Amino acid sequence: MTRSILRTNPARVAAAALSSVALLGTLSGCGGSAQGQEADSLSEVSLVFGGALTVCTDMPYEPFEYLKGGKPTGFDIDLVREVAEDLDAELDVVDVSFDDITSGESLNSDVCDLAISAMTITGERARVLDFSSPYFDAKQALITPRGSGLDELEELAGQRVGVQKETTGETYLSDFAPETTQVRAYDDAAGLQAALDAGELDAAMLDNTVSGQFVADNPRLKTAREFDTGEQYGMAVKKDGNIPLLRTINSALADLREDGTYDKIYAKYFG
Repeated sequence: MTRSILRTNPARVAAAALSSVALLGTLSGCGGSAQGQEADSLSEVSLVFGGALTVCTDMPYEPFEYLKGGKPTGFDIDLVREVAEDLDAELDVVDVSFDDITSGESLNSDVCDLAISAMTITGERARVLDFSSPYFDAKQALITPRGSGLDELEELAGQRVGVQKETTGETYLSDFAPETTQVRAYDDAAGLQAALDAGELDAAMLDNTVSGQFVADNPRLKTAREFDTGEQYGMAVKKDGNIPLLRTINSALADLREDGTYDKIYAKYFG
């Protein structure tokens, strides 16, 4: 049985770097051949901290990742907990910025083993991350105040539209909204939602799987329209650095779909 904990302790991040240095020193002093070490690296899952699967995510982003009773929960968290179960490891969740995930910084500097944060698989991100098989399909949704008359992209000209920084919603608006649209990017979903609630924005663009929660929390808002962008979410690991873990993730996802566990987790959060 895995145990979920949340941490943001920088001291442990520093310890990861020291552990990596120590590990390199140990390997360099071993008498095994380089070929043997390479073979081991392709078959054994290496974790930043022994006995724990360290996972980076950006919270809150309900219903995918958020805190409930002080503990990490959500659709993404339940899925990645199954990966930890397969590894017989505890689940250690680290709250980091979304930009640190998509840039590859958190994974490639060994802050965590795996990242999951309702993250769309894109070619640009794949240059710095290795993605798992897709685990979720999503669309973009336009949220507007009821009675505002803002229901189409063309009507956003001159309007203040909020997005979360470095997301597909920001890219979609940049590509298709009128040039005079005032796109305002927020570091996280909480900041975006607060701006919407305070009336500082005329509209917002975000994943349709999250827009429902925004509307439920503020009855004066509505989901005006959804846009099919062909998005798929994926988990990610260090670029060219953790093939065994990537295989474990893909195997776990296949098993979850086959035995019905995925459907149960989906129903729990999306009905």
